[in-house]
Amino acid sequence: MRPDPRTRRAPLSFVVAIVLGAALTAQAQVGTNRDGILNPDLASEAELAALPHLTASQVQSILDNRPFASMLEVDALLSSLRETQKAALYARLFLPLNLNDTTEAEILLVPGVGGRMAHEFDEYAPYAHLAEFRREIGKYVDDDEVARLEQFVFVPIALNTATDEDILTIPGLGNRMLHEFKEYRPYRAIAQFDREMGKYVDDDEVTRLRRYVVVD
Repeated sequence: MRPDPRTRRAPLSFVVAIVLGAALTAQAQVGTNRDGILNPDLASEAELAALPHLTASQVQSILDNRPFASMLEVDALLSSLRETQKAALYARLFLPLNLNDTTEAEILLVPGVGGRMAHEFDEYAPYAHLAEFRREIGKYVDDDEVARLEQFVFVPIALNTATDEDILTIPGLGNRMLHEFKEYRPYRAIAQFDREMGKYVDDDEVTRLRRYVVVD
């Protein structure tokens, strides 16, 4: 007897593809901040003042110069600090680095990262998703260290296809702006994103948000 086509099972490869696709879209693009690391673009004056090794003038300089294009800009403002002081501070204050648009010098600012690990960060770029970072870096360090490292990084979020969960991983983004991000899909260019988001937030905030997105 021939099987009833209504009960015929889908090919295993098809099922695997669906499962993998769902898994990929369910993963955040900005690393989970498990240790409460402050973002220099968002931290309040009081939060910055409570951090180790920052003087009042350095706190004011951070406030005056944000948003920052990269952690290298933050580091340049703090050039008077010793390397040991920076290491302690950057474990508490860090601007997530774009895994697909960074340099070895910026990667080396991540606390506990040396030349060997910086090479591994760069070797697997470009990353399509943060899940790739976890998988590839997990070849060299244990799960706890991968989780620590991912707090300092992100993979740009595809504006036209990202899930709500992915978009909400952008630091400082809430449900109101999530709605605005999605309202103007599909985006044809990043200039369109700038224009539409500029209806709701000022230029500095548009610039800050732009770091985390790409038009796919």
